[in-house]
Amino acid sequence: MNKIRKGDEVIVIAGRDKGKRGKVVLRSDEERLVVEGVNLVKKHAKPNPMKGITGGIIDKTMPIHQSNVAIYNPAAGKADRVGIKVLADGKKVRVFKSSGEEIKAA
Repeated sequence: MNKIRKGDEVIVIAGRDKGKRGKVVLRSDEERLVVEGVNLVKKHAKPNPMKGITGGIIDKTMPIHQSNVAIYNPAAGKADRVGIKVLADGKKVRVFKSSGEEIKAA
């Protein structure tokens, strides 16, 4: 079970974008994820008239390692760790470590 999923609001805890918040757009692989507005780089794009792409320098969001982000707890207003709790019916749910309350699916 992934502790950070697509749609979660996360806060960056390490790197040049430390302190920024954003939603997880996608998980690029098992340990990297793309967060909107975080880890922006400038890429040189060639024009492609078949796809309607104009050339130039564009801002692109690159993946960031999941160890450099923490899930954002809106009740506490800061980063939090994620734990996994097994309910009575056998279902596993994600919970905030500080409060023990369940993380709502986005």
